Amino acid sequence: MKGFKKADVLFMELKLKPSQFFDLDLTLCCGQAFRWEKVSGWWYGVVKDKPLKVRQKGNVVEFENVSQEFIEAYFGLRDDLPSILAQITKDHHIEKAVETLKGLRILRQDPWECLISYICATYKNIPAIKRMLSNMAKKFGEKVFLEGQVFYTFPRAEKLAEASLKDLAECGLGYRAKYVSETAKKVAKDEFKIEDLKAESLEKARKRLLTLPGVGPKVADCVLLFSLEKLEAFPVDVWIKRIIIKHYGGFFEKGFIEKISLKKSLTRAEYEKISLFGREYFGVYAGYAQEYLFHFERGHCKQA
Repeated sequence: MKGFKKADVLFMELKLKPSQFFDLDLTLCCGQAFRWEKVSGWWYGVVKDKPLKVRQKGNVVEFENVSQEFIEAYFGLRDDLPSILAQITKDHHIEKAVETLKGLRILRQDPWECLISYICATYKNIPAIKRMLSNMAKKFGEKVFLEGQVFYTFPRAEKLAEASLKDLAECGLGYRAKYVSETAKKVAKDEFKIEDLKAESLEKARKRLLTLPGVGPKVADCVLLFSLEKLEAFPVDVWIKRIIIKHYGGFFEKGFIEKISLKKSLTRAEYEKISLFGREYFGVYAGYAQEYLFHFERGHCKQA
């Protein structure tokens, strides 16, 4: 690792070990997080209050304005990915996904931003989610600067708690505005301490999340996986349902597969049945299995 001053920010390089599989593009374009943009080979983002840029050249990760410790923690570079991938490779289908996407890692996002992002993500595609979050950041976040460019921090709970439903709805949230407002008020008043959930078991943390307005099983599982270090969480969406039907139907009763095949949405019981299967079949790193299967089914991306 080496670093040097470049203008008013610190430019650093991190050389990855041969066993440290990492693909920055796959990790940031696979739908985990929504406020990263790639420009001229660099990924730009804001995490908590810090604007940063990062890119990968072979086995070297170059970054500005954050520490090596931050990069290693945020991008999950301390995960023993070879061991994780070996443990989740239970069948031929996921073996193909792992071979294709090796290097995709689970991020460690800010739990507050992740929670609000996934409340907003309900029944929305990724471009729409990005617009909502960008609008909220510009309206309620704070300006920060990198290389003379303006970025916006994600709004603090107190700011969203004070915002009117009309102002939130104008960000494109629609009916989600009420959920965001009510959840922000609980967090702002310290009635709900999301960071504390890291120390809880998956079951206890999930149960607590499900008490929040706008948080159903899928939102809870996404927050658990992408920000609270519960790598056994197994979110289920339309893509995962499709994968279960196509590749893992034999593990379920025929009638169950026929039933969910005909439906657009899952009931709570159907969701829980699939999620439990994922956790039991793939084990303690089921969340990694979910993300590899999900991104492989969608058609993996490589951004220029």
